Amino acid sequence: MNDSLIVSVIAAEGVTRIADVVRKITRDFKSSGTVGTPIWLSPDRACDIPVSFASPELIEILPHGFVHAGEGVDVNVLSPANRRKKLLVADMDSTIIGCECLDELADMAHLKPQIAAITEQAMNGEIAFEPALRERVTLLKGLALTALERTYKERVKLNPGAKALVATMKKHGARTCLVSGGFTYFTERVAKDAGFDDNQANTLLDDGSRLTGEVKEPILGREAKLSALKAEIDKLKIAPEESLAVGDGANDLSMIQYAGLGVAYRAKPIVAEAAGAAIKYGDLRALLYLQGYSDADIVEG
Repeated sequence: MNDSLIVSVIAAEGVTRIADVVRKITRDFKSSGTVGTPIWLSPDRACDIPVSFASPELIEILPHGFVHAGEGVDVNVLSPANRRKKLLVADMDSTIIGCECLDELADMAHLKPQIAAITEQAMNGEIAFEPALRERVTLLKGLALTALERTYKERVKLNPGAKALVATMKKHGARTCLVSGGFTYFTERVAKDAGFDDNQANTLLDDGSRLTGEVKEPILGREAKLSALKAEIDKLKIAPEESLAVGDGANDLSMIQYAGLGVAYRAKPIVAEAAGAAIKYGDLRALLYLQGYSDADIVEG
């Protein structure tokens, strides 16, 4: 179809009304454009609806103004061009894993409410990331290094679909990188667990037994994440349109906006509103469905 787009419909696990949503979208679009036959990537879980429009202005009101999918179903409008990406750059905390490592370290020091409040402000874009990181790390001065190992073993878990996302993209030739404003102690281990090709993060400084309350400079924050994405694009000699970036907080926003497919994953409002795509309900396999992968293509890892 001319001026074609893909309406991606993805349901959370256990949500059974996706077929009703697909029928509603198909019906509603028929009055304003051309609708192709829905393509089911995963039965009762993920569907592509090819569409074209009589008026390009309609693109601007999708998906929030035109499609009302309701709870449990993510709807995104995507270009079919360069759909399968050659590069994945992912945030770690609350994206690939289900926690904020710094907040969990703070819990070991009985400072979680105080430090988590600063984390929330930084992730919402209310305060700058770099000074917020320094402030939080200072509060951890004197924490025994054994707390890092305990945090990793007891608190850090991969989010559902993380291994499948990385393994599937790698199988189809993509490079995968974990780029975090967190700490190398955790990214090195999480990258290995999930199968990432590489990882970058900040380094906590210690005296051999305890944290000094300092982080190695320069800090990897919002602009450093963007620079990391650009460096990987240059290294692979690909166009930005062939990259995928995913994250949840304000320090992910620059790389999300630069990537060919920038995904806000269960993200703060400032990120979800500015990203090209948003996944609020689905797990990380949703990032594969956004690229047009079907269940038959997915490797569980």
